[in-house]
Amino acid sequence: MTVFRVSSRPFDAVLCDLDNVIRFYDTAPLAELERAAGLVEGATARVAFAPEVDLPLLRGQISKEEWVGVIASALAGRVSPTCAYELGRALADAPFWADEAVVALLRRVRRHMPLVLVTNATLELERDLESMGLADLADHVVSSARVGVAKPDRVIYEIAAERAGVPAARCLFIDDRLENVEAAIALGMSGLHYHQPADLQKSLSFLIDD
Repeated sequence: MTVFRVSSRPFDAVLCDLDNVIRFYDTAPLAELERAAGLVEGATARVAFAPEVDLPLLRGQISKEEWVGVIASALAGRVSPTCAYELGRALADAPFWADEAVVALLRRVRRHMPLVLVTNATLELERDLESMGLADLADHVVSSARVGVAKPDRVIYEIAAERAGVPAARCLFIDDRLENVEAAIALGMSGLHYHQPADLQKSLSFLIDD
């Protein structure tokens, strides 16, 4: 666990990432398809999450279906067109679930201070949150696809702090990606580089031990 300035500096709002903190994906079906196609596991994700492929989706400029088409085109020549589309579709439709331990912690935090989800997401985020029973988890949701800018761009952090109604210097930002945490710290926020629920429990213990 890496914690930046959490224990020595108070905060009045929590800004929290979604994917790989609250929401997790089952990539086993995709991995099986990759093995059957003669690709190494993770090959599809490496194509899909390249900035030139991923950012238009995260900025709300293309739909998820269009993203699948771009992935399939990028895989052309490595597998058949049909297989390329199946791989892209399997990634886009990977089953997901919410970590109930993290959700419980965040619901308790929200009793004490504003909670804002800050996530690089698609235009389907609202539907996804509802499907997980998390539509009411946070006071606000800042989705990159809705605001047109993605982490680690400073603008999305500024939007989140404004939605929380708290100066940046009084916010705790939580994310599983170090570069996103570092960007928040550069704006004066406290930052938690998340690895497991125990990280969150320790950093927020003074709020949730009630």
